[in-house]
Amino acid sequence: MSLWKWVWRNLTRRKGRFAFTLAGVAIGMAAFVALMSIGQGLSNEIKKQAQGLGANLVVTPKGWCAYEQISILTGEQLPEAIPIADLEKIQSLPGITAIPYLNEKTAFRNQPVPVIGIWPEEMYAMHKWQLSKGRYFKGTGEQGVVVGFAIAQQFKLKPGDDFSVRGNTMPVLGILQETGTKDDIAAFIPLPIAQRIYGVTGKVSFISVQVADLEKIEAVSLKIQEVANVAVVSDKQLLSSILSIVGTVGSAMQAVAAVGLVAAAFGIINTLLTAVYERRREIGIMQAIGCPHRTLFAAFLLESGLYGLIGGLLGIILGGFAAYLLGPYFVAQNIFTATLHQAPSLSLDGLTITYALGLSIALALLAGLYPAYQAAKLSPMEAIRHG
Repeated sequence: MSLWKWVWRNLTRRKGRFAFTLAGVAIGMAAFVALMSIGQGLSNEIKKQAQGLGANLVVTPKGWCAYEQISILTGEQLPEAIPIADLEKIQSLPGITAIPYLNEKTAFRNQPVPVIGIWPEEMYAMHKWQLSKGRYFKGTGEQGVVVGFAIAQQFKLKPGDDFSVRGNTMPVLGILQETGTKDDIAAFIPLPIAQRIYGVTGKVSFISVQVADLEKIEAVSLKIQEVANVAVVSDKQLLSSILSIVGTVGSAMQAVAAVGLVAAAFGIINTLLTAVYERRREIGIMQAIGCPHRTLFAAFLLESGLYGLIGGLLGIILGGFAAYLLGPYFVAQNIFTATLHQAPSLSLDGLTITYALGLSIALALLAGLYPAYQAAKLSPMEAIRHG
């Protein structure tokens, strides 16, 4: 009988034990893979939102931390803390384009919708928007709303329909083409109208700044802070700050999942030690007829490796399925992405699968070292006598 056949026969000899040990590995790996996939998907989504800003610098009120900065990417309601006077000072600087935003919310058909006050012409030029239906604003004083693609789909809106912003009914002028950013899940109205409706005349939430000469970004940042009492963060700093927090949360959750993998490893150790005890007589006879110690060691190590391989493959399948099902719920409950109103694209690429499978096999092989050593060092006479 070949080594592979002998190992497989021994694996499936106790079918119940085999199934439970395999389930332990698969569940632990599934949790690990699901969290990896969701975490990477969240990171990718945040990067996409940051790119959608279209700015080199973001001007915020002083004292904001990354938890508040994330709201810039999601369109969440923000404290209006930058006076128009500071905006005018910033706009007076040469070589830049400064665009203010007023982030608010409204309830439409009993659902929360982000409302963003903008300067229509400047916003259109910065984001290079395209309309799928209807038309764009004719000026900053036009009473109307342009809605994102996802909002239009969710509420089945079309140009000419009524849209209520904090009790103020106005027509839907147009619907944006899908952008894949927070613009899809927001309603846009001219800034002066938004300030009047929300009673915050003379204030904005934040300012995005495009710098004409990218080599002067640092100098422009310092100049902005000289002329106005604000904080300035580059798009790269903003992204890095937010991703570091998301990464910390993801690492903590993966550490929890790793506990399950360690528990599965102990399950493999227990299963193989029990198998060594039950098969002592068989092991002794094999040694007596000339089976080398290294072959016995390799056999039990191969057995543990198969637990890792099969359990890992099952875990990757289960983990991918779990990520697909739980991804939207995770986004809804996550403080960083609750306002995206959409699930991130899951990231289960070849590298992730290879890493997860390699980890599963490596952990199983480590778990099999001690049982394999115990099997290899058995004395033939002792094994046969007590078998």
